[in-house]
Amino acid sequence: MQSFDMNVITRSLGEVGSTVFYILVGIIILELIIYGIFGKLLKSRHTLPAMLLGPAVVGLAVLIVYPLLWEFNLSFTNMSLRRFGDNAQYTWLACQDNPQEVNSWVTDCLIKNYADVFRLPVLKQAYFFPVLLRTILWTAVNMFFHVAGGLGLALLLNRPLRGKGVYRTLIILPWAIPQVIAALAWRGEFNYEFGFVNLMLGQVGIPPLQWLTAPGWNFVAMCIVNIWLGIPFMMVILLGGLQSISGEYYEAAEIDGANGFQQFKNITLPLLQPVMTPAIILGTIWTFNNFNVPYFINQNELETSDILVTALFRAAFQYNRYGFAAAFAFVIFIILLVYSIFYIRVTGALKEVNA
Repeated sequence: MQSFDMNVITRSLGEVGSTVFYILVGIIILELIIYGIFGKLLKSRHTLPAMLLGPAVVGLAVLIVYPLLWEFNLSFTNMSLRRFGDNAQYTWLACQDNPQEVNSWVTDCLIKNYADVFRLPVLKQAYFFPVLLRTILWTAVNMFFHVAGGLGLALLLNRPLRGKGVYRTLIILPWAIPQVIAALAWRGEFNYEFGFVNLMLGQVGIPPLQWLTAPGWNFVAMCIVNIWLGIPFMMVILLGGLQSISGEYYEAAEIDGANGFQQFKNITLPLLQPVMTPAIILGTIWTFNNFNVPYFINQNELETSDILVTALFRAAFQYNRYGFAAAFAFVIFIILLVYSIFYIRVTGALKEVNA
C-alpha cells in the first residue's frame, strides 16, 4: 500500500514537473519571438516592456479570455448531463432544419438559453426576477451596513485613541478568517436548540427563532453573517482614505466656524469619495456574487433564500443545465457591468483618475 502511494506521488510530481518545464520552454520561445519582432525587426525602444508584459498577456489570455469565449460559445448550446461533449448541439447547427423560418430560428435557437433565463424557473420553482429582486435587496442591505459601519469605525479609529492598533487588529479578524470557516461556524451558532444566538435570545425572554428553516429568518441570518464579514474590509479602505486627508482643511474650517457635521459633509465626504467609489463598486460586486454565505447558511436549500449566484450554481452543478447556466452567468455579468458603468457616471468620482 505504501509503495502504491509512493508511485502515485512520484507520477504526480513527474506530471507537475513536466508541465512546469513546458511552460518555461514556452516562455523562452515567446520572449525570443518578442525580442526578434520588437528588438531586431522594428528596433523599438519598447522591447524590454514588451518582453516583460508578454508572458502576463498570454497568461491572462489563456486563463481568462479563452474560458470566457468558451463559456460564451457554451451559452448557445443545449449541453447538459444527457447531452454532454459531442452529444451537445450548437444552436447554429441544431436550428438549420427550417432555415426559412428566420424569426423562429432567432427566438427559439439563437437566443433560446438567454430567453429561458427569463421565462423558465432558474431553480425548481423560483423564476429569475423574484431571485433578482431578492439579490438586489440582499446587496442593498449588506452594502448599507458595510459602508455605514465601516465609515463609523474608520472615523473612530482615525482619532487619537489609546490601543488603536489592538482595536484595528480585533476588528479586522472577521475579514481575515477564511469565509467558508466563518460561515460554517455561524451556521452552528444559528442552530435552533443549541446555537449561541437562540441561547442569548432566551436570556432576554425572546423565544428561539428558526434561523435555518424559516425563509424570512434564514435570509436575516445570511445578512447578519455577511455584514459581520464585510464591515472590516470597508473600514480598512475608508480608514486609509481618511488618513490621506490633510488636517489643514479641518483647521481652516474650524477658523471659519464650521461644526463637526459641516466638516464631515463638506470636507470628509467629498475628499473620501474617490476612495469610497471603487470600494463600493467592489463591495457591491463581491456581495452580489457572494456564494459562500448564502450557500452555507441556507443549509436546507430554501429557494426563498437563494440569490442569483447560488441559483446559477444549482443550475450548473445540481440540475446539470450547462448551456443554460452559461447564459445565466453572462446575464449576471451584464447586470453588474451596467451597474458599474452607471454608478461611475453618476458619482463622477473617477474623472480625476481618468484625466
